[in-house]
Amino acid sequence: MREADETTRQRLADALRAEPGTPSELAVRLELTPESVLRHAEHVSRSVDGTDEQFLVAPPTCQDCGFDAFDDLLNRPSRCPECKSESLSEPALTIE
Repeated sequence: MREADETTRQRLADALRAEPGTPSELAVRLELTPESVLRHAEHVSRSVDGTDEQFLVAPPTCQDCGFDAFDDLLNRPSRCPECKSESLSEPALTIE
C-alpha cells in the first residue's frame, strides 16, 4: 500500500510497530500535533485489542519525585499530583 493511501491511524500504527515514541516525537514524524497523536492512539489501541499484538504505554514520569501512577496514560499531564512539579516526561507508546 502506498503511503498516500494509508490513513493517519494506519501510519501511526506502523510507526509504533517500527519503534516506540512519545506523542511529540510521533507528531513530528507523522506531521500531526501531539494532541492528535493521542486521540488517534486511543483508536489504534482498540484496533490491536484481540490480536496477537499489544499496545503498550510507558506512563509519564515526574522528573523531580519519580511519580508515575497517573490515571490516564494516554494524556499529557501538566503537573505532578504529588509534588506539583511541571517537569514531566511524556508517555512512550509502542505496539509489540
